[in-house]
Amino acid sequence: MLIRSFPAGAFGTNCYAVATGPRAECVVVDPGMEAVEPLARMLAGDGLKPVAVVLTHGHLDHTFSVLPVCDGYDIPAYLHPADLGMLADPMRWHGPALAPLVGQVTLPDPADVLPLDDGARLSLAGVELTVRHAPGHTQGSVVFSLDTGDAPGLLAGDVLFAGSVGRVDLPGGSWESMLASLRDVVLPLDDATVVLPGHGPATTIGRERATNPYLAEAAGAPKGRGL
Repeated sequence: MLIRSFPAGAFGTNCYAVATGPRAECVVVDPGMEAVEPLARMLAGDGLKPVAVVLTHGHLDHTFSVLPVCDGYDIPAYLHPADLGMLADPMRWHGPALAPLVGQVTLPDPADVLPLDDGARLSLAGVELTVRHAPGHTQGSVVFSLDTGDAPGLLAGDVLFAGSVGRVDLPGGSWESMLASLRDVVLPLDDATVVLPGHGPATTIGRERATNPYLAEAAGAPKGRGL
């Protein structure tokens, strides 16, 4: 498995390309702000050809470049239906801090975005991705499990970071839903799982289980809470 990434734009959002190897088709994950040119350079470096964009959630720092990337390579995008409103009406969902940006954004019509459903298995470019709905950061946040060949991997978006978790104070966020997602989606994963987050460095489930205070809180959250 070949996984490449770079931090895109002022928010340093990790944009990934996942492929079976060099000079192959690939899946692009979360092309954020100012991602078009660095993504093209990264793909060219390994001779990769994108076949789809998958989005962990609808925030602009993860979706800003989805339209030029999809149009430029003539490929579809995938997003959980609960976050489609962010593409159609970004002003409503991003809070005052991003207001100066969203008025200038053109994003694809929701009809042009394919849905991600909880538990779905996507076979794209020879890569098998399992979708898990993990709301809390947004209503439609998802994570993608994948078999990297050496150890299981998790494209975690803004659900889990090294030492932290995604913020829940923007519209559509919920701390109780985040706790339930951490408890029911993240904590059952094997300790060897490599976590590829939406921001910051990679980590492992084992490291986060041992050191991340938010996972410790989620482990004690009663069943039925959130979601």
